[in-house]
Amino acid sequence: MTIGHQQPSETRIRVRYAETDQMGVVYHSNYLIWFEVGRVELMRQIGLSYKDMEREEGCGIAVVEANARYRSPARYDDELIVRTRLTAMRGPVIKFGYSIIRAADETLLCEGHTVHVVVDGSMKKCALPQRYAERLASCLIP
Repeated sequence: MTIGHQQPSETRIRVRYAETDQMGVVYHSNYLIWFEVGRVELMRQIGLSYKDMEREEGCGIAVVEANARYRSPARYDDELIVRTRLTAMRGPVIKFGYSIIRAADETLLCEGHTVHVVVDGSMKKCALPQRYAERLASCLIP
């Protein structure tokens, strides 16, 4: 799926048994992992790669804030949709927003955001490479 302006990226995930707790409910920290899956897929869908940015450009995008609000439980074998959008960019700071939805009934399970700072190999702030900045800006959904 190619994403464009004003359209979130969508990634599908199936809940594995190992991701649930004793009550059969997805353990809360898995949602942050799924946020990352959605973020990496959004970048891939617009022709960018975290791996290439680190290797070729010498920079990364460090998480400096993460927020999740849990609305309803996900359970083993649920198919989930991770909707990811870029919500803000200013200098080396980038913000992504997420909604995790149960595919079967469109129930909102979790929503949140992450804030990132572009850093070089020594973890100092640096500019986002131009190619990445341009492509990301093209899918900004304020």
